Amino acid sequence: MYTIQEIANRLSELVSEKKFVEAYVQLYADDAESIDPLNTDQQELKSLQVLVEREESFLSRTTIHQIKVSEPLLAGSHFAVNLTMDFTVKGLERRTIDELCVYKVKNGRIASQQFFIN
Repeated sequence: MYTIQEIANRLSELVSEKKFVEAYVQLYADDAESIDPLNTDQQELKSLQVLVEREESFLSRTTIHQIKVSEPLLAGSHFAVNLTMDFTVKGLERRTIDELCVYKVKNGRIASQQFFIN
């Protein structure tokens, strides 16, 4: 079981290396959920399997040009990072998003994530 600091640091490291699926598999609970404003199809984003499949789908049609992740900020059972990503989804224009990513840790795993996108 990992501490919140270890989870936050490892997540930041894996995301910086564009190892998103690996981050889910290593750090998330089986019943983890996601609250994502870009979830336009309103699919329920709950369970590790659903989150991994969604990430794999996104990555299969996306080129990530650059990604930056801030140092984690911890508060109780939560931590947050600022993520900036420059990417292109096939068939769409290149874009940059700046988001605050907030995570809740429970029993040594990430139980939920919520994204606030500018």
